[in-house]
Amino acid sequence: MKFRYAMVCSSNQNRSMEAHALLKRQGFDVSSYGTGSHVKLPGPSLREPNVYEFGTPYKQMLDELRRKDPELYKRNGILPMLKRNVAVKLAPQRWQDNAADGSFDVTLYVLLCLTPVLQCTDLHNRDQVLKKCVLIINLEVKDNHEEAAAGARLALDLCQEIDATESWEDSIDDILNGFEKQHRRKLLYSISYY
Repeated sequence: MKFRYAMVCSSNQNRSMEAHALLKRQGFDVSSYGTGSHVKLPGPSLREPNVYEFGTPYKQMLDELRRKDPELYKRNGILPMLKRNVAVKLAPQRWQDNAADGSFDVTLYVLLCLTPVLQCTDLHNRDQVLKKCVLIINLEVKDNHEEAAAGARLALDLCQEIDATESWEDSIDDILNGFEKQHRRKLLYSISYY
């Protein structure tokens, strides 16, 4: 694979990790991140989410939720999701804190609404010393397990299309237009720099 990819969602738990796991299995150079201030997982009620700091190991979250209420967290899919995450990487990482991870060629936001593509402002605030461009794409995906799986397959299709080119800069309009027609999904994209 030619390019380096980043998958980004809010908590680096469901959507970005589902895409990360699938792209990793397909041999892509991929990382994943969250954009929130904390990692939030559903709790016993909407008012009682489980909140963790970024960097808290997935295994620690898995063990804690198994102790709290194994039936609830198995039934709502959180335990299987965390098991998957443990197999992919150590802990959720925050996008705004990833500068040490180096630059990416393509950053794919797998988020619920179309406005978060503007979160690329984080890249605009960084020192752009490398003068290396990065493609930022927003793919709208609802935050549930079924939609995350469907979104990961869409992310894979899109990344395969991008990776098949010599230079995404020369063909991105055609790639995205073809993707939108084939999948009937509107994409927003922007270009930024490292």
